[in-house]
Amino acid sequence: MGFQPVSRRSLSDAVFEQLSEQIFGGELAPGDALPPERELCTVLGVNRGAVREALKRLAQAGLVDIRHGGGSTVLDYRRTAGMSLLPLLLFRGEDRVDFKVARSVMEMRAALAPDLARLCAQRADEGLVEALRATVGELLEAEDTDTRQLRSLDLWDLIAEGSQNIAYRLAANTLRETYEPIRDLLANALHDEMHADDDYRALVEAIAAHDEEAARTAGHRVVERGTDAVLALIYMLEAMAQAAEGGE
Repeated sequence: MGFQPVSRRSLSDAVFEQLSEQIFGGELAPGDALPPERELCTVLGVNRGAVREALKRLAQAGLVDIRHGGGSTVLDYRRTAGMSLLPLLLFRGEDRVDFKVARSVMEMRAALAPDLARLCAQRADEGLVEALRATVGELLEAEDTDTRQLRSLDLWDLIAEGSQNIAYRLAANTLRETYEPIRDLLANALHDEMHADDDYRALVEAIAAHDEEAARTAGHRVVERGTDAVLALIYMLEAMAQAAEGGE
């Protein structure tokens, strides 16, 4: 199965990464039995504690089923895993971005943001509105795109909290966790969104006025620019990668 001896500072992390990568890549398919712990210790060159900790994490992530009495079976993570798996799926191998996952993240962001804004407009209290106005003020005062990205993330965190929808809130948390490692790479593509001053003002004021439809529309307008630009970038990079593979 192509296992490689582990030589990293965190043995359990390295075992987890190697096993999960083989599951994501299909080398370990749903229904396959993982090698026994003793065998994994030998082929990976680690102790049993590292293997057991890694297997525990794989089970918590919905990647394997650990049976009582020993033995672990690979699960179909598309059916058993949760949103927390997205950051792991985004990067494959040597920090290579999985374009399909990146596209999925942007599509979900575009679908989620307008309804977060709508629910926030319905449920926001005065304290939240004050925080939103302060945050959007900081965003609009910032001159560089990187600072604007950070303030925009803070703004959407507040909107997610104001939605009072725990499922949306947790999804928004995962999207931010997935986005953070590639924030710098997307700065240029997100430039227009980060500088959509009028739309950001309209979004916050619609929430302050408890105008659900206006908030939904403004939320859509804010993320639409970035979504279109990033998806165009993803399609271009994907085509370049395919062309490079074809030329090898």
